Amino acid sequence: MLLLNDEKNGLLDIARMICSAARTAPKGRGLDLMTTAIVDGDEKDRLVQRMLHIAERDDVAFFARDAENVRQAQIIILFATSKQPLGLPHCGFCGFADCRELQQAGGVCAFNTGDLGIAIGSAVSRAADLRIDNRILYSAGKAALELRLLGADAALAFGLPLSVTGKNPFFDRK
Repeated sequence: MLLLNDEKNGLLDIARMICSAARTAPKGRGLDLMTTAIVDGDEKDRLVQRMLHIAERDDVAFFARDAENVRQAQIIILFATSKQPLGLPHCGFCGFADCRELQQAGGVCAFNTGDLGIAIGSAVSRAADLRIDNRILYSAGKAALELRLLGADAALAFGLPLSVTGKNPFFDRK
């Protein structure tokens, strides 16, 4: 058997490894509130279209630029967290007096956002270890939330498009 230029066939396995790295990242009180999804094909196209819609609707040009990056990527991984306070006594890290006050205001626990950031840091470190081109995109996460791709409980999300090509599409952006 001869497999020429077969790099792209391994990308799904690599995406799974990247999700595993995010999953095993430390999380406050050991509560795993994270959701991951590997997206390609028609779902990726829907995500691109929503990003373009947001760019026009909200007059944010960088969403269109990022949509082109997602279009160029073979796969995008989505990472999200729910907004479940950890219930730490006398914490106030979020700026509210306690978790009850935070929930009444509809806020997101600071530990949820921090844990998501640490998990994404682990994910991009694994991508770097494997020399996979990638870029963290807030815009893709926002579009995924609007499409409810990550479920009703997802409160914050980011996207990580992956590319295995001769030229990194996420480097020379306009």
